[in-house]
Amino acid sequence: MKKIYLAALLLLAAGCSKQLTEEPRGLVGGAAALSSQAGLEAALTGAYGSLMVPWTSGFTSVSQIAMTMGGDDLTTHPGSNKEEFREFDRFNVSSLNSRMTPIWLGCYKTIQSATNIINNYNQVEDGTEATIHAIVGEASFLRALCYYWLTRLWGEVPVIPSEVYSPEYLHLTKSKPAEVYKLIEEDLARAEEWVPNTKRDPGRCNKGSVKALLADVYLTEAGWPLKDQSKYALAAAKAKEVIDNKSTYGFDLYQDGFLKIFAGGTVEDVFTLFTRGQWSTYNSFYGLSTMPENEGGWSDFFPELKFFNNFPAGPRKDATFSTEFVVSGDTIPWQQTTTKHPYYKKFTIQQPGNKAVYMSNNPVIMIRYAHVLLIYAEAQARAAGAPNSDAYTAVNAVRQRAGLAPLPAGMSGPDFAAAVVNERAWEFAGEWNRWFDLVRLDQVAAANADKDPADLEPATTITQDKYWMPIPGVDALVNPNL
Repeated sequence: MKKIYLAALLLLAAGCSKQLTEEPRGLVGGAAALSSQAGLEAALTGAYGSLMVPWTSGFTSVSQIAMTMGGDDLTTHPGSNKEEFREFDRFNVSSLNSRMTPIWLGCYKTIQSATNIINNYNQVEDGTEATIHAIVGEASFLRALCYYWLTRLWGEVPVIPSEVYSPEYLHLTKSKPAEVYKLIEEDLARAEEWVPNTKRDPGRCNKGSVKALLADVYLTEAGWPLKDQSKYALAAAKAKEVIDNKSTYGFDLYQDGFLKIFAGGTVEDVFTLFTRGQWSTYNSFYGLSTMPENEGGWSDFFPELKFFNNFPAGPRKDATFSTEFVVSGDTIPWQQTTTKHPYYKKFTIQQPGNKAVYMSNNPVIMIRYAHVLLIYAEAQARAAGAPNSDAYTAVNAVRQRAGLAPLPAGMSGPDFAAAVVNERAWEFAGEWNRWFDLVRLDQVAAANADKDPADLEPATTITQDKYWMPIPGVDALVNPNL
């Protein structure tokens, strides 16, 4: 455990300094490893790969779902061995909660690899400028993505100045969110300039992916904690660039079955971490994590009852939730499961005979085209004070696919924006989006009020200081500045 945490901050332990002063030979080995285009590609592969190490590093385990249980779309088992999951849902997270480790570790490992590329690409003597720029652009996108996740989850976080170890790393201080967001915007500006329109691989970003992430960043900056409402116009403009060029980037809403989106490889993918292919890893939050004990599952997570009951009926609801289960040949309703809750069908393995597994090659879909449409709709209405026809078109495209009627014409800006936020909750149910929306809109306490008696109650009064997680305890012990 100690080694895992310290590796997250470039092995910031005195015992590791000898290793880091020797000639580096790994994927993040500094200038000596990056003298060729092939070396850059290897380092970039390592940057992506650090986000996909099951149970340990990145987004292929249940960590991001556990850490966003403060939203009203996710909860966990009130009993059994789910203490760490319950801490997030009840707002009493310990700094030793191991569910934080994969995100913290994976993001910092990727930041280290990406920084290595960004700081050293100028020394490469072979290859083509277009390919080298694409590699550096992708690295910049990944670093921005990682800092974005870190600052949204932890608030003030350390910024790593270099990929090369220095004794000063033992004394790094935390940077304010405004400082972190400045770096994120700078990285995405570089990525937007250099990443090509076409993905070099389905599991990588293209220029549209970069613009989509930047639109999401602007939307978040407009809310808590920065509250820079000038960013709404920027979010709308950047999302509109993606919408207007969707054919160039290969994006669109997928229309041939909502569940098929989560198998990956559709036009809905804006940025997706594919666990198959060159990374040869797997995803462990599909399958048993989202199945009831009655079917041999683990019940790690499932929807809160109020959220499920308020969810608009239609084909999207039918595809999002499992409400019946086969037990010993008999079909039982969700009310008769051990937890007396429905479950998330979208994270259940759909292939016949392969349902009860804890690992699969299902991808992790980080950004969907539906995100882009709803970012634009909300941001445009908030920026202009009223929705325009394009904003209506964007949100109604998502609603039409869900089997819902269009939003009524003539809505006020605030009412329209609130309706889009609700649409985001339903469209991305369980996809860790809801928590971030509630935080940026400062609606966490309201969303956790009046819970169904069968769901977990907060263990404390919800205040803004509960929006951020404690820095993992071992890193804080090594460096008290954290």
